[in-house]
Amino acid sequence: MRTISFAQATLEAMEEEMTRDGSVFVMGEDIARQGGIFGQFKGLPDKFGKERVIDTPISETAIVGAAIGAALAGMRPVADMHFADFMGVCFDEIFNQMAKIHYMFGGQKSIPMVLRAPDGMINQAAAQHSQSVEAFFAHIPGLKVVIPSNPADAKGLLKAAIRDDNPVIYFEHKGLFSMKGEVPEGDYVTPIGKAKVVRQGKDVTLVSYSMMMNHAIKAADELEKDGISVELIDLRSVSPIDEETILNSVAKTTRLVIAHEAVKRCGVGAEIAALVAEKAIDCLDAPIVRVGSPFTPVPFARILEKEYRVTTDTIVAGVRKVFA
Repeated sequence: MRTISFAQATLEAMEEEMTRDGSVFVMGEDIARQGGIFGQFKGLPDKFGKERVIDTPISETAIVGAAIGAALAGMRPVADMHFADFMGVCFDEIFNQMAKIHYMFGGQKSIPMVLRAPDGMINQAAAQHSQSVEAFFAHIPGLKVVIPSNPADAKGLLKAAIRDDNPVIYFEHKGLFSMKGEVPEGDYVTPIGKAKVVRQGKDVTLVSYSMMMNHAIKAADELEKDGISVELIDLRSVSPIDEETILNSVAKTTRLVIAHEAVKRCGVGAEIAALVAEKAIDCLDAPIVRVGSPFTPVPFARILEKEYRVTTDTIVAGVRKVFA
């Protein structure tokens, strides 16, 4: 199987879906002129023209509002948010319009649109360009929220999101764009709402997603040296959450750790912990452990940023707690 980067995988997904369906188009800041700030849209204007690859003003409210209107009119817009942090600017459009129109109109109209939202920490991007905000949107009925951790799922989940008749927020960690991995050729989709058991284990279930999934894999390798067998689950979708896969795993291993880069308080890990506490508390042989970032904005200073980061070592320490 060929090896390509995460960014190339998303570009392939866009090219294939725009070729397959003439109603798919992309819009956002610096899309046509620059190819996106991470190069994830390079070449699309040459292939599809500036009528389907549209540069917009610097107004997230206008971008999302226009995308909602286009979706109502029968198009399938993909709107790029530049940085996930900027979704706060257009939160009303997402929260009160995009998520609710299908319900409020009794199912008469659908909103088949995707918001691409680069998130997560890169070196010294500081408090307004580094956040992981998936938990905000997983809390909103009417939205689907997906977060790939590798190039294959980056392509498969983006294609699935574009084809979905519901609004989907597609978070893509900025630190993953250069990551290379095996990606199947040809048409395929990664199902939304279905987690993947990346590695079978018997001692503890470790649930993660996005960039942290790659740290979780390294953590499992480290723990295996000490005889701890970790079952790894890549969530891939945080709304809906694949409850069945998580509960089946916990029933087998009897221990649970959840790791994410987002702030620990009220994060996706809290929801999964509550799910297991409500439905599988009798299976547990140890308290549930959550691993996440401190409850503070992302610092700029390099030494503080280093302390703030969730790392492989942080996850290893979290797993060891359930065996203490």
